[in-house]
Amino acid sequence: MAVKPGVLFVCVHNSARSQMAEAFLRQLAGDRFEVASAGMEPTGLNPLAIEVMKEVGLDISGNTAKSVFNLFNEGKSFQYVITVCDESSSQGCPYVPGITTRLHWSFVDPAAITGTPEEKLAATRKVRDDIRRTIQNWLSQL
Repeated sequence: MAVKPGVLFVCVHNSARSQMAEAFLRQLAGDRFEVASAGMEPTGLNPLAIEVMKEVGLDISGNTAKSVFNLFNEGKSFQYVITVCDESSSQGCPYVPGITTRLHWSFVDPAAITGTPEEKLAATRKVRDDIRRTIQNWLSQL
């Protein structure tokens, strides 16, 4: 039995972007990959991310934020490590060591979005749609 390539999505808190990316890759690629997401400083899931993912039929509300360090301490390895941090903000995107293909896709952090509740929701929808589109493009290039 062939081993599926592993894909790890990483952001700072594993609360929105990496969780959305994990859910979309599972949906769009079926069982082609072993998929996980993690953060450098895991926190609770972002309620806006949960809401906008439910709008497209993906329920991430039962997910928990995971630590990238714990995954590697457990001996997990990944062929692809994809960071999804917003490099234009003050947060730095983490470097994950290992022999792997590293990709970086910059997405706005939903936790950093300001405005009315409606504006925050609309901006989080845009992040969601950008993540889905980026994953679709990546899959079409593999």
